[in-house]
Amino acid sequence: MNELKILALDTATEACSAALQVGESVYARWEEAPRDHTKKILPMVQALLDEAGITLSELDAIAFGRGPGSFTGVRIGVGVAQGLAFGAGVPLIGISTLAAMAQGAYRLDGAERVVSAIDARMGEIYLGRYLLQDGLMVLDGEEQVTGPEAVAQAETLSGLWFSTGTGFETYADLLSGLADELRPCPAARLPAAQDMLPLAKAAWLAGSAVAPEQATPVYLRDKVTWKKLPGRE
Repeated sequence: MNELKILALDTATEACSAALQVGESVYARWEEAPRDHTKKILPMVQALLDEAGITLSELDAIAFGRGPGSFTGVRIGVGVAQGLAFGAGVPLIGISTLAAMAQGAYRLDGAERVVSAIDARMGEIYLGRYLLQDGLMVLDGEEQVTGPEAVAQAETLSGLWFSTGTGFETYADLLSGLADELRPCPAARLPAAQDMLPLAKAAWLAGSAVAPEQATPVYLRDKVTWKKLPGRE
């Protein structure tokens, strides 16, 4: 059987990253570059392909960070992934940004129960709870966009949970009581394409890859509510 080859890329948050799995070998690039995603992502991809000694056309699939995250960042990631996939003739696999962060907490800290929270601006956070099953982070409930005060008023999670993401940095006081014991994992505060690879491999084996034109972003927030100036309601 040929080695499975999956490329992953993510630009949904302040981080810009790409990773490549060829069989059991993993190659990765990561950089925090809030305004330079369009400049950095394609050179990262090419560097990985060169390092592994393969071409785009040899890939089995391309995974991308489908969101939630920055509207612009998510669109960039989807667009770049679609362009590469069309050119290479390979399918796409969308991976949740929040799930990738939870998977990173497992890789870096051995976390088995993770709450991921991204600062969504405008007084809200993107939030998801994940449980480890067979080495993969699986969503517990639904991903949501919500005010941190609503999370703080919800039922407390029992036992030890790990927390990661910019949402916990921005609203630390409000979210500190979310679980009986909440242990920070700052190393996974932003998603990394490397942590999308095991999730993408599982999706590929499950037959969940889609044609490039069917790839869709996940914003969670359906519309942006602007605070209007007095007298302009």
